[in-house]
Amino acid sequence: MKLSRPARRATLVVHVVGSAGWLGLTLGLLALALTAITTESTTIIEAAVRSMKIFTDWLVIPLSLLTLLSGLLLSVGTPWGLAKHRWVYTKFWLTLATTIASVFALRPGVSDSAATVAAGDPITDASGLIAGPIVSLSAYVFMTVISVLKPWGLTRRGQKQRASAHKRVDARDKRQTA
Repeated sequence: MKLSRPARRATLVVHVVGSAGWLGLTLGLLALALTAITTESTTIIEAAVRSMKIFTDWLVIPLSLLTLLSGLLLSVGTPWGLAKHRWVYTKFWLTLATTIASVFALRPGVSDSAATVAAGDPITDASGLIAGPIVSLSAYVFMTVISVLKPWGLTRRGQKQRASAHKRVDARDKRQTA
């Protein structure tokens, strides 16, 4: 399946906007987590953790799914392919892993912290509040870098496809050489 040029461009815009939104959201979560663990004010801690809960409840999952699905559509709908180039393959698996981590680790961790703060108890494990945004941010920056640099070349599957394409072209070329 190949996307038409307008469809490819629209999907690329959606992917870049979703990815940038997810990255920005993660920076916001990191800033809020740092605020919550470095202040002594219970009011500020409560506000920061409640804000994190709103972000994780309403924005993290939609942005992560938008990024994952638009990236998947781009990989199967363009010549890059999902398993032809190592950088695309790596980005797909990292995006899938960070989406799963957001659903099953980040969001529940923030919800637990929000419940603790709402009950009037202090947050005893600040590392749980900040670890998710740090890991996520590291993964997103790495994925951005490999998107720009496109390192590592073809996968074995991509090498086999390229070799078979060259053989087909050579078989069609029946010029007389003598």
